Amino acid sequence: MDARRFRDDLNSLARRACRGDGDEVRTKVLQTVDTLVGMYKKNLVKINHSALELVCARNLIKQGYEVKVEHRLDESLVCDVFGVKGDGTLVVEIETGFIPPEAALQPTEYARSRIASKIARYSGFAGKFALGTTPSYVLDIPPFFVTPGGIRTDIEAEGIKKLTDIYYNKPPITLPELMLARVHSIFVVDVDSGTTEELDPETYLLRASGYSGHRHTAQGLYVNH
Repeated sequence: MDARRFRDDLNSLARRACRGDGDEVRTKVLQTVDTLVGMYKKNLVKINHSALELVCARNLIKQGYEVKVEHRLDESLVCDVFGVKGDGTLVVEIETGFIPPEAALQPTEYARSRIASKIARYSGFAGKFALGTTPSYVLDIPPFFVTPGGIRTDIEAEGIKKLTDIYYNKPPITLPELMLARVHSIFVVDVDSGTTEELDPETYLLRASGYSGHRHTAQGLYVNH
């Protein structure tokens, strides 16, 4: 895909997502398109991921956030969407379930490790951390990250650390980082309709399980509550 096609696709998506929005929202969304096009020219982003970022950004802009995409947090971390509203900050990392070839024989383990690592690494950079995903992909979120920090145990943290160390150990995530890490919201980003639904993690896990009397475990299994 050339840069012109990339821009045309994102502009088309922006028009669909911003239908009914005011001029200020549309202008800021189109500025986000410009940012993503510039990064595409440097081979830093792809269309599928950029589409999700754009729809998510539009949702936050409508809520009054000043939004940046592909925002650098430190020397090694760049977040997908970064928002500021008043004194509050928000980091959103979008997860689509991509499995690299080297993890082809352990895709479930890789996905769990990746999600746990994202929560642990990114949530400390903002007052609020959210995971974004598509309606067709179910995030395997360890309940550890939904549990209030005051009632987490060292044994639980050590279990999560073993999970993150499988694929993400440079640098390794520390136990103190895990004890403070938390996911506050889940953004279900629907590119087809150009909309985003925000859910609290408990509601998301309940909806993902499909059974009101079940809960999602850190091992990715559904067991009776």
